[in-house]
Amino acid sequence: MKRPWNMIDGQVYSLATYGAEGLNMNIMSYVSAVSMKPKRYSAAVYENSKTLENLQNSSHAVLQFLSLHHLDLIRVLGKKSGLSYNKEEYLSKQGALDEWKGYPILKDCTALILLRKISSQEAGDHELFLFDVEKYQTFDNPGQLLRLNHLREKNIISI
Repeated sequence: MKRPWNMIDGQVYSLATYGAEGLNMNIMSYVSAVSMKPKRYSAAVYENSKTLENLQNSSHAVLQFLSLHHLDLIRVLGKKSGLSYNKEEYLSKQGALDEWKGYPILKDCTALILLRKISSQEAGDHELFLFDVEKYQTFDNPGQLLRLNHLREKNIISI
């Protein structure tokens, strides 16, 4: 029997974070819009990760809404640690990077949101961040949104 939190076929995101050692990206599903005015998002970031380290030392990140075009990148973004693996180098070699508002991002996203960190608090094995939306862009031909069930079907995650 499925656990209740595994019944949802939610959007898969990547949070691009920036630090002294460069760019890091991950995959995320613990993301939610939490306010309309001002527009705010929350995102839970896994403990002991490069993403968490970068967010603790910077004020901005880019939330990337992934599409099916990104399916082949998920194992690297989600299963390899940025603490021991250079994801920026890998993504560069794959020709997967672009730039938006001065920030390196993945090509072929369905939408992008520039986030400014407001606060954070411990939340079990994740740190919960609250962000203000500073800028955003959606794309006319975004492709199909990458969802959790796509990852389940490819045995990248299990329920």
